[in-house]
Amino acid sequence: MDRVRRSWTVVIPVLAAVATVLTWNQSLEAVAVVLTGAVLIGAVLAAVHHAEVVAHRVGEPFGSLLLAVAVTVIEVALIITLMISGKGTETLARDTAFAAVMITLNGIVGLSLLLGGLRHRLPRFNPEGAGAALAVVITLTTLTLVLPAFTISEDDGQFTAGQLAFVAIAALVLYGAFVATQTRGHRDFFLPVGFDGKLLNNDEDADGHADPPTTRAAVVSLALLLVSLVAVVALAKAVSPAIESGVAAAGIPNSFVGVVIALLVLLPEGLAASKAALRNRMQTSLNLGLGSAMASIGLTIPAIAVASIWLPGALVLGLGPVQMVLFAVTVVVSMLTIIPGRATRLTGVVHLVLLFAFVFLAISP
Repeated sequence: MDRVRRSWTVVIPVLAAVATVLTWNQSLEAVAVVLTGAVLIGAVLAAVHHAEVVAHRVGEPFGSLLLAVAVTVIEVALIITLMISGKGTETLARDTAFAAVMITLNGIVGLSLLLGGLRHRLPRFNPEGAGAALAVVITLTTLTLVLPAFTISEDDGQFTAGQLAFVAIAALVLYGAFVATQTRGHRDFFLPVGFDGKLLNNDEDADGHADPPTTRAAVVSLALLLVSLVAVVALAKAVSPAIESGVAAAGIPNSFVGVVIALLVLLPEGLAASKAALRNRMQTSLNLGLGSAMASIGLTIPAIAVASIWLPGALVLGLGPVQMVLFAVTVVVSMLTIIPGRATRLTGVVHLVLLFAFVFLAISP
C-alpha cells in the first residue's frame, strides 16, 4: 500500500507537468476541461502529500509556515494571471483574499475543531499562539480590506498609490514580525500540546506518528512539491475560462470566481489541517488555518500592490456591507473559540455555519 501511494504521488506531478505543456495557451473543449480539472485536483492532492513530507522533516511550526507560503504562491499567481487575461477583474484580488480569510477562519478551523472534538472529545491547543495569530489576521484584514471602503481620497473602495504602498509595507512588517515570533521569539506557543496542556514530542504525536523522513526523501518531495505547485497554477489558468463561463451561465455574480480560486488553493491546507486534528494535533491545525489566512493577506496584498503597477484597470479592495458583517461575526466567534484553549464540536459547527452563510451569500447576494 505504501509503495502504491508513493508511486501515485510521483506519477501525478509528472502527469500534471505533461498536461501543462499540452494545454499551454490552448482553448480547451468540454472533455479536455474535465480531464484537465481531474489532473489539477490530483496535482493539488500530490502537493498536499509532498508538503506534509517536507513539513514533517523540518518540524513545527516551520512545516505549517512552509505549506502556508506554498499555497500563497499559488494564490498570487492565479490572481495575477486572471487579472491580466480577464475582464471585469478589478475586485478579484479582494474577493479571493477575503474568501481565503473566511474559508480558513471558518472552514479549515471549523472542520478541524469538529473532527478533533469528535475524535478526541476536548483536544487542547495553546491560546497564546492561536490568539497572537488571530490578532495579526484581524489587523491585516482590517487594514487591507475594510479601510478602503471608508477612505475618501479615492472612490469605490480603492486606495491611493500612497495608501496602497503604506498598507503593503505594514502587511509585510506584521507578517515578518509574526514569523519571527513563531519561529524564534515564542516558538513554544505554536507547538502541539496534549490533553494535559504539555508540549508533545515534535517527532511523534499522540497516535505514534512515523519517524521524520530522511533528508533525501524530503529533498525529492520538495522538488515534486514545486512541480505540483507550478502545474496547479498553469492548469488552473487553462480551466479558468470554463469556470468563468460556468459561473456566468448559472447567473452567479462574477465575484464567486474568487471563492472558487480560494477553495482550490486552500484544499491542501484543509486536508493537512484535518489530518492533524484527527491525530490530536489541534495546534498544528490552527497554525495551518490561521497561518494561511495571514499569508493570504500579508503576502498576497503586497504582491498584488506591486503587480498593480503593470496590471490594467483599477484595484478595488474595499469590502461591501454584507462582507464586513460576516467578517465582524467571524472575529467575535474566533475570539470566543481561542480563549478557552480547548476545541469543542459546537464551536466547529458554529464556524462551519458561518462558512456556509458566506458561500450562500456569495452565490445569492
